[in-house]
Amino acid sequence: MTTPFSRLPLLSPGSWPEARRITTILRKETVGGILLLLAAALALIWANTPWSEAYHSLREVTVGPAALHLDLPLSVWAADGLLAVFFFVVGLELKREFVAGDLRDPHRAALPIMAAIGGMAVPALVFVLINWRTGDGALNGWAIPTATDIAFAVAILAVVSSHLPLALRTFLLTLAVVDDLLAVTVIAVFYTDDLNFTYLALALLPLAAFGFAAQKRIRSWWILIPLAAVTWWLVHESGVHATVAGVLLGFTVPVVRSAAAGGPEAGPGLAEHFEHRIRPFSAGVAVPVFAFFAAGVTVGGLSGFLDTLGDPVALGIVAGLVIGKVVGITGASYLTAKFTKARLDDGLTWLDVAAVALLGGIGFTVSLLIGELAFAGDPLRSDHVKIGVLAGTIIAAVLAAIALRIRNRAHRVLAERETRDDDHDGIPDIYQHP
Repeated sequence: MTTPFSRLPLLSPGSWPEARRITTILRKETVGGILLLLAAALALIWANTPWSEAYHSLREVTVGPAALHLDLPLSVWAADGLLAVFFFVVGLELKREFVAGDLRDPHRAALPIMAAIGGMAVPALVFVLINWRTGDGALNGWAIPTATDIAFAVAILAVVSSHLPLALRTFLLTLAVVDDLLAVTVIAVFYTDDLNFTYLALALLPLAAFGFAAQKRIRSWWILIPLAAVTWWLVHESGVHATVAGVLLGFTVPVVRSAAAGGPEAGPGLAEHFEHRIRPFSAGVAVPVFAFFAAGVTVGGLSGFLDTLGDPVALGIVAGLVIGKVVGITGASYLTAKFTKARLDDGLTWLDVAAVALLGGIGFTVSLLIGELAFAGDPLRSDHVKIGVLAGTIIAAVLAAIALRIRNRAHRVLAERETRDDDHDGIPDIYQHP
């Protein structure tokens, strides 16, 4: 018996417009990922020099209006404020994927969604199994190894110079976007204390006004930014982590033009315009600044590093990122293929999927954010979380690079196939169907 999936190869190249869009996004994410790496390295080096006290003092510098309860340390501004911009872009990207992207087709959407779910469930299970008897609130960190940092992962791809096929890059990007949505849902549900429903209800007013303005294609910054800022402040005051406001604001922006605005043939919606404008700031400023304030941890030499990994929390994070991610993503993808009787696209193997799953273990930005929320008020365990995230990310990146190198020759052949343009019309032949 055949199914619609059996006629659709898994991880096929997709459409040419989507391929161009993904290529542009990945190019920007590569630059942002390199800046992220540099910012994290700078923080880690500074925190392990004789001047480490200056770094920690800088993190605690307080700015902002006290009357609005916004007299916050710079490290909190980076986590709550700048990452809200990052999650706004995530909201835009996710909505675009499911409204106008190739993933509006349920057949294409199934694999990355199932892979993201598997890539979240298994690492969480691994962490819980390791910390089941740890006590002292250790299980609060169950969600730390569930996140994937697409900018960091793409930067690693750029460093190892892999000829990873665009279909796999698209899979990684989409998986990471769905992963981010699941992560922000976890943050909102499991890491929200003392919820204030009054502020949360009030946040709906500027959110609705922002959405109305966006639907009317209003681009005036002096209208949109104040509405977004008020929404962010009210969500922040409600007890829900303020980054949730970013995703909600992104969801309100139209992806395609309405008939009243000229119809789809008149051009893309406001989401693409915002994404082009804001993604460079998000990838080049917001995320690297957060990484700078979040990654700095005093390791204490090799002995201190080994002692830290003796903490089951740090060990659970490393195992979740390195083992849980590859088992969860690859296993969910394999089961999806078996259940639907679909097959991998020509030239791809399950080793390729496993290599991408290892890249999924690069869980830097959101993992650090969840770690700060899970162990707020416990500086020692927070430091252990940072070292666990850094160690797990580095191990996953190295293993992914090795796996990709093993398949590099086959990847080169696929890359040549994807870029071949025998009729010189500017569209690779693989995207043209007779």
